[in-house]
Amino acid sequence: MTQDQLKQQVAEAALEHIPEGAVLGIGSGSTIEKLIALLKQRKPEACVASSVKTAELLKAQGIEVVDLNDCGQLELYIDGADEVNRHLYMIKGGGAALTREKIIAAASKEFLCLADQSKWVETLGKFPLPIEVIPMARSYVARQLVAMGGDPEYRSGVTTDNGNQIIDIHNLDLTDTQQVERDINQIAGVVTSGLFAQRAADKLILATPEGIQIKTAMYE
Repeated sequence: MTQDQLKQQVAEAALEHIPEGAVLGIGSGSTIEKLIALLKQRKPEACVASSVKTAELLKAQGIEVVDLNDCGQLELYIDGADEVNRHLYMIKGGGAALTREKIIAAASKEFLCLADQSKWVETLGKFPLPIEVIPMARSYVARQLVAMGGDPEYRSGVTTDNGNQIIDIHNLDLTDTQQVERDINQIAGVVTSGLFAQRAADKLILATPEGIQIKTAMYE
């Protein structure tokens, strides 16, 4: 089974976990794009989009897109991940939408993650950790990340929907994931990091060649 088929499989499986007629938060990425094509089946009242591209795709499906400021707490946020582990901690931000994704996740009662087996890892960090930064602070932030043990790489030519830049961090020890997230977020000039540990997913729908698996967080 191809990765594309697994993504389609997990998008279809997600439908039964989405309440009908709710205001939903919708993430970004290729798996979520497959979900958006099916989403009208759940008759959402409206959706809050994590990116301009997601908003355009939702509107193309005839689904109303609303501003988070006009909503209360959202019933559910649905998004993918670049990596996810057994604690349902994630690395996100490969598509540079991490800040809006993190805001909507924080504003939602439940966070449902959709992923195929290639994203399921024992230890986070093989995928470079994205950091959204204020442009003038990019070099300063990179130096602080070097001091933390990481190897920063500027994602050239990418501007986020918020008008900021992305640094991708390689080889950073993410063992104490929540603390690393806090430490990075304290660096002046950082908008947010792509670590989703303080607000992890509540449930993961994982597509594997053997079928769909539903996972909740495992704690030590």
